[in-house]
Amino acid sequence: MSNEYLIEYIDAEVLRDDLPVLKGVNFNLRSGEYVYLIGRVGSGKSSLLKTMYADLPVEAKRAMVLDYDMTSIKQRDVPYLRRRLGIVFQDFQLLTDRSVRENLTFVLRATGWKKKDEIEARVEEVLSQVGMFKKAYRMPHELSGGEQQRIAIARALLNKPRIIMADEPTGNLDPMTGKQIVELLHRISSEGTAVIMSTHNLTFCDEYPGRIYRCEDHTLQEL
Repeated sequence: MSNEYLIEYIDAEVLRDDLPVLKGVNFNLRSGEYVYLIGRVGSGKSSLLKTMYADLPVEAKRAMVLDYDMTSIKQRDVPYLRRRLGIVFQDFQLLTDRSVRENLTFVLRATGWKKKDEIEARVEEVLSQVGMFKKAYRMPHELSGGEQQRIAIARALLNKPRIIMADEPTGNLDPMTGKQIVELLHRISSEGTAVIMSTHNLTFCDEYPGRIYRCEDHTLQEL
């Protein structure tokens, strides 16, 4: 894998239930880039992202993500790959029975952090980064959708990932809040973390420029 690429797919085929969703996929990503995956619902955007964190299989001439070969990654290596990625979902996926702080602490402990003071410092750091420092003791149900998504982004940042994958992160938000989330993700990418964001809201591509790939008719085209 050439060092400049964090992700490199050459002539890849994305499969779901052994059926091809996308064929002939060529895709690459470098540090600090902002890349949009656009296309209709069901066009393969989420499936492509899932191959990148080993949730769906991929066949390819080359399919590398952070030096892992996704065509042959072993199950035992998947947690190590995912630790180096930040994944943000449309529906937030916060643990509803614990506070914001406890949500983030839980992830750090689950990924091998041991020292209480280091855990507390990292939680405070990511909450500040997404503008949610004052909401640390709130429960998820006490937060608006936009606030919950900010916490989901904070969670994705915990292990200092090289890539954030945001799958329709504004899908459940009103337009103004969605805009704020894209603004936040752009700021994160300007600080050096690459961001891949799937969306069917094309206005974001105009307002917050990035490279654009379109999923259509079982293919992926860079625009």
